[in-house]
Amino acid sequence: QVQLVESGGGLVQAGGSLRLSCAASGSGFSINTWAWYRQAPGNERELVARISSGGNTNYVDSVKGRFTISRDNAKNSVHLQMNSLELEDTAVYYCYALVNFQGSRNMYQFWGQGTQVTVSS
Repeated sequence: QVQLVESGGGLVQAGGSLRLSCAASGSGFSINTWAWYRQAPGNERELVARISSGGNTNYVDSVKGRFTISRDNAKNSVHLQMNSLELEDTAVYYCYALVNFQGSRNMYQFWGQGTQVTVSS
């Protein structure tokens, strides 16, 4: 089993910055793909950013140029640097990991508990 623990959410004024972090704990695993999703009230959960095992990144159009996803394989962690925050970025942000376990060819999905990001005017 893998646990994902997020940190770094909070309240920030429009134009400000926040850095989200997510760390995975457990044993006998490696992270194939990390991602951040978000869900605003009344909306479906959407993919914000993703980073592959090789370091390739993808972003939803609305955050391109403002958000940066990065990973630290040695620490089994992922970060989301969010700059120039806008009111529309207000949401609960969820960490996601696609995990390989030693001795298995299967991959498993794990989610963090979510962290609130609120952008005020």
